[in-house]
Amino acid sequence: MLAIAKITAKGQTTIPQNVRAALHVSPGDLIAWEVGADGTATVRRVQPLDIEYLRAVEGTLSEWASSADEDAYREL
Repeated sequence: MLAIAKITAKGQTTIPQNVRAALHVSPGDLIAWEVGADGTATVRRVQPLDIEYLRAVEGTLSEWASSADEDAYREL
């Protein structure tokens, strides 16, 4: 899919509707830009992190944090 958009003097642009639909993005969503060494750019939708969920999961992983586990998995 090819879509062309103009960049404003402030460096802003409008993401064309068909691109927004393909990326499943809407106002307030996050996107990430990755620029390759050859000058190509890739844009993708970024899922926001749910910090409360991650902290809850972290609390359940303490059984895997022993020194024996550290020794066993150090080289991975």
